[in-house]
Amino acid sequence: MENNKILYTSFTKLALKVAMSKGMTLKKAKEIVILKFELHPFEKMIVGLIDESKLIKKEVNTLLNECISVCEDFGPDRDYVTLNIVLERISKIEATKKGTNDIANQVLKTFKEKVDEINKRIESPPLFNVLLETRSVVEWVSMFGVYPFIPKHKASKNKPVLLMPPYLGNDNSTAFVRKYLRSVGFKTYKWDLGVNMINSKSLPKLIEKLDEIYEKHQEKVSLVGWSGGGIFAKIIANRHPEKVEQLITIGSPVWGVKNMKTPLVRSLEFLRGRKLRERNDKFIKELEEIPDVPVTCIYTKTDGLLPWKHCMEAETLRKDINNIEVFGSHCGMGANASVLLTVANSLNTNITGKKPKGITTKIESLFFPEFWEQKGISKFTNLFFS
Repeated sequence: MENNKILYTSFTKLALKVAMSKGMTLKKAKEIVILKFELHPFEKMIVGLIDESKLIKKEVNTLLNECISVCEDFGPDRDYVTLNIVLERISKIEATKKGTNDIANQVLKTFKEKVDEINKRIESPPLFNVLLETRSVVEWVSMFGVYPFIPKHKASKNKPVLLMPPYLGNDNSTAFVRKYLRSVGFKTYKWDLGVNMINSKSLPKLIEKLDEIYEKHQEKVSLVGWSGGGIFAKIIANRHPEKVEQLITIGSPVWGVKNMKTPLVRSLEFLRGRKLRERNDKFIKELEEIPDVPVTCIYTKTDGLLPWKHCMEAETLRKDINNIEVFGSHCGMGANASVLLTVANSLNTNITGKKPKGITTKIESLFFPEFWEQKGISKFTNLFFS
């Protein structure tokens, strides 16, 4: 979700009105709502919007409808979960007026239902992206020649990392990622469960593997999962945050799987004879939760198998949640230089709290969409002279 003033102007008015419906003064409501946005990435802007707010004359339902209308205009977005959580926190505050809890609870219920409906509208990857998946063959073959030239920032000192392959993939699928992480100082571990069929029966074995690595190193373990492997990694991070250093997903659907539109799901349902949505309900519900560990989600907008918006987590919930876009196909992400760099840099940054610096790091930025989305030639002058 972009830092857009229209959405947050509308939402903060709604949040203030809900707080005031519990019997608070405008001043007290402002203090409460500001507190609920503490540590939000847009906190400074939101505090400014709240400070400027005057007495709100509109009714709660009017403000709710206006906010939902703005969300409709923005379209599907994972970051709505942050707004849900803010409303939920306000609704739990003890009311000074009888019966006013019902107002807050109804607003929360309606808002959740409406944004859930909006998020169900994420379309399946376009045919063009599906056809582009054939380039993954080139990506894998070319990696043998490209690999020696990928910059290697020696940083980690044997920090443990458990990697999980994509659906229908095995440990060979993560070979390049593991090789690169070892070259920069990480101790990598395979998942050792053969072909990944995204079966919930694999979870106990993976948790046992996590326990073994944790006991061996006597420190938390970083989890890296590609596509279906990221599903397992996220659920394990949710169940055992005390043993997980951080979570990194590579082209993984980390939310909304139950309603996800993808040619991959349709083909699986055809081959396996029953709907994926009817299997592993508990498994899917756990995937919706956001683990209390640093999260990095790597995605590509030219993904031909999964809708890329499902591969992004709610960045506005916490400052340690990051979505990073790369160029490339879904099937080629295991042999993508920018993916290798992102995984290694993210692991190191979240462990040390320091981002890699230097001219090599600046040159690396040329291989990411974020650099090319900047306007004007200033992006080049900033690259070498900032």
